[in-house]
Amino acid sequence: MKHRDLGKQGLNVSTLGLGTMGMSYAYGPPSDEEEGIKTIQHAYELGVNFFDTAELYGHGHNEKLVGSAVKGFRENVVLATKFGFDMTVEPLGSRFNSHPDNIRKVAENSLRYLQTDYIDVFYQHILDPNIPIEEVAGTVGELIKEGKVKYFGLSNVGPETIRRAYAVTPVSVLQSEYSIFEREVEEKTLPVLRELGIGLVPYAPLGRGFLTDVVKPAEEYAEDDYRRIDERWKGENFIYNLRATEQLKEMAADKDITVAQLALAWLLAQGEDIVPIPGSRSMTRVKQNIGAANVKLAQADLNRINEIIPHGAAGGRLPAEIINNFTSD
Repeated sequence: MKHRDLGKQGLNVSTLGLGTMGMSYAYGPPSDEEEGIKTIQHAYELGVNFFDTAELYGHGHNEKLVGSAVKGFRENVVLATKFGFDMTVEPLGSRFNSHPDNIRKVAENSLRYLQTDYIDVFYQHILDPNIPIEEVAGTVGELIKEGKVKYFGLSNVGPETIRRAYAVTPVSVLQSEYSIFEREVEEKTLPVLRELGIGLVPYAPLGRGFLTDVVKPAEEYAEDDYRRIDERWKGENFIYNLRATEQLKEMAADKDITVAQLALAWLLAQGEDIVPIPGSRSMTRVKQNIGAANVKLAQADLNRINEIIPHGAAGGRLPAEIINNFTSD
């Protein structure tokens, strides 16, 4: 698989990465550990060298899974993990904490869980309204100087926060939701990333599973499944989005590819500075997703996709009370 540069500090990764959150968190019970390890290793065998995790995902369970999976080839992969939550408060993810002491604590935990002596990419998972971003960036900068972290990343923030952080410690990459279904970053954030030379890593590039072959409304998912609260999976929004997906499936079928491959190829066509991280528990799905790296869409294809769903999906990706915490910009 070809590689792409993310940022100007030397971060170079496979064209597609692997998001591992769903193996431990947010989409029902955790995967079988052996199957999870096999899936991660299979992705590596197929050319993926960029793996995304976080302490939040199962209170370290996911990092331990990733660490076990890659320990035989650690030097050949790029591991990205995250800080920003208070892991002593239940439910997990309900309280932010980007205090410098906690950043360092999470870094030490992640190093131990991942069975490594350095973290390639260390993201602030979510903005902490109580800690200035300059203080966060300064702390990560210190970890970089100490050799515990290689690259600084941000997640779920807007242009102003990006600029303020970059002024203290160069930011290599922003992680944000971006897909055919979710276009918010295009108008204001993506231009700033390109001005500063920061890469973009889209999470949920398959619309949290909507852009796949298996789709059902929110109420049919388990109580601990993230899609239960996603407005795109509810009521009239679900009907509109399902119709759009069916048209995308027809377009994909004409090309003899899956709708997931079409969605990933669309993202890759948005710029060489973009590296999606689709997640899956299935080795078969991982192989299919990786196949998107070889799909080339013509301008007519991109135009047709925009005709089918010109402004993204109907419905917000999260309830307002949650999304309002994502950015102060």
